Amino acid sequence: MQVSILASGSKGNSVYVELDGTRLLVDAGISAARIKKGLARHGVDLQSIDAVLVTHEHIDHVRGLKTLSKQYRLPILATQGTLENIDGGEAFADEMHVVTGDFSIGGVRIQSFATSHDAADPCGFRIEGSYCFTLATDLGVVTDSVQAAIEGADVLVLEANHDPEMLRRGSYPWTIKRRILSDRGHLANNEAAWALMRMKKRPRKVYLAHLSEENNRPALAHDTVQEILSGHGVLIDVEACLPEGGVSTII
Repeated sequence: MQVSILASGSKGNSVYVELDGTRLLVDAGISAARIKKGLARHGVDLQSIDAVLVTHEHIDHVRGLKTLSKQYRLPILATQGTLENIDGGEAFADEMHVVTGDFSIGGVRIQSFATSHDAADPCGFRIEGSYCFTLATDLGVVTDSVQAAIEGADVLVLEANHDPEMLRRGSYPWTIKRRILSDRGHLANNEAAWALMRMKKRPRKVYLAHLSEENNRPALAHDTVQEILSGHGVLIDVEACLPEGGVSTII
């Protein structure tokens, strides 16, 4: 299994996952040109991607979809609500495919699971074969179904969007702060740590993702999570993602 973070944050998100010969993108929130360049750095041809899985319709997750579908003819897979609410999605409707629950692509099994976020029908994805990968970002809260979906993942991409005190003291209008702090907003650093604490089987690698550039810092996210984990004697390889991505794990 190879997991490569191509971009992570409010300006764009995209993750490459290769497992048992199946090559997938989870989200395409940056330009197709940037995705192509990011994949090439990891020795992957964009044309070899089997499908693009989309978590929800916000622009930082779908920015590159039109080009990927029209120019590269890549299948776009998402929930019904997400597909119906992608701005301009009618231009590549022929490449859209609705997913519900469990399905397969190539030799891997994929589970879409509901997430709590202010989008039409958001979800995360659990991808299983000889190893297991889960992506769970844009979470207002870690529900029981999300906790179950991250359990047993060998590599986990988990949201650690903000530090609550930085957010409360920051310059955002209170309406936006309230949205981020709500159950349909984004997950705080300490909340990500406690989700990891509740896991029975610890991941080999955790990427803390979708960090706010204004209300968080990579070092702060990492240290907050590690302080909670180490305080309970838990050791996990945790890395905070930078907006430009560029990190990769191979198992």
